[in-house]
Amino acid sequence: MNLTTRLVLAAILAFGAATPALTQMKFDNSLNEKQASHFAALALKCVAREFPNKPEHVMNNASEVQSPKVLHPAFYGCYDWHSSVHGHWMLIRLLKSFPNLPESAQIRTALNANLTAENIAAEVAYMKQPNRQSFERMYGWAWALKLAEELHAWDDADGKRWSENLKPLAEVLSRSYRNFLPKQTYPIRTGVHPNTAFGLAFALDYAKTTGDRELEALLNERSRTYFAKDTNYPGAWEPGGEDFFSAALMEADLMRRVMKPAEFAAWFRRFLPGVAKGSPAALLQPAIVTDRSDPKLVHLDGLNLSRAWCMRSIARALPAQDPARVILSQSADKHAAAALAHVASGDYAGEHWLASFAVFLLSTTEN
Repeated sequence: MNLTTRLVLAAILAFGAATPALTQMKFDNSLNEKQASHFAALALKCVAREFPNKPEHVMNNASEVQSPKVLHPAFYGCYDWHSSVHGHWMLIRLLKSFPNLPESAQIRTALNANLTAENIAAEVAYMKQPNRQSFERMYGWAWALKLAEELHAWDDADGKRWSENLKPLAEVLSRSYRNFLPKQTYPIRTGVHPNTAFGLAFALDYAKTTGDRELEALLNERSRTYFAKDTNYPGAWEPGGEDFFSAALMEADLMRRVMKPAEFAAWFRRFLPGVAKGSPAALLQPAIVTDRSDPKLVHLDGLNLSRAWCMRSIARALPAQDPARVILSQSADKHAAAALAHVASGDYAGEHWLASFAVFLLSTTEN
């Protein structure tokens, strides 16, 4: 039994019972088909589920008092727009990774229904309306570009059609980044949706994959302007009570994309100088989740998952002999164990989105 498996079992005992199908699984550092099947089932339950729903909707007049599905015919499910978007991303990632998944036909049916050219055109039209310039900025933007990136150059008939349908949305979001970022003087250092480092990181992945050099150059410049001079980051202040991102680790995960290895290693030692010695403890120990039916408190399960993916990526970017690599890798295992068994908790507060974080953690290689 490896370390991650032992930690998962310990976490189940420590944090209480989760859905049996997941608690009985062994989670290593990669995704297998059985796990993928369970995660796919969670997304399939919500991508066409309109209610409950929490819209981020500015109404310009009475005619815009509409249902979520009318406003967002592609991304109306999964409680909110961004969760729907990354639920679609997850289904595509799983379909690409496991073409013979038992749910593959159901996945294709759901995506064919939602990712039509007409539905995406309606999403684009919504974003172009007055008072919508900050809609889903930049968390939802970033996940939508991650969805477009996932579909890019996939040799699959359905995938090619979905990719073509999604291009107008990706293009309007790329322009939104280019219009907004030169005006954003200060980064947003939060553990929730507006986190600037996350928004830049996923957009940078998209720009590199699709060859959007103008966007890539802007993202690199903004990243350095916002973060290159940071030192002694107060990681001990984390986590906040409703975080699903670590502001410290998300920033480092961005900068390992922007900097060459030697430059990044020197920057990281200045940024979080205590990590090589196992501090700050608050940053390296999993967050405790006390109520998975509370939509804000369950964010901390997402924090444990996103911390784990950041730590693993940061560790890979550091020199082989750097002592921080071992600390980060061990901490990543602990964080993954604390959360993976609870992705399917039985409550929609977490189930509508956590599987996407879990799949990203378990299936992502270094960008």
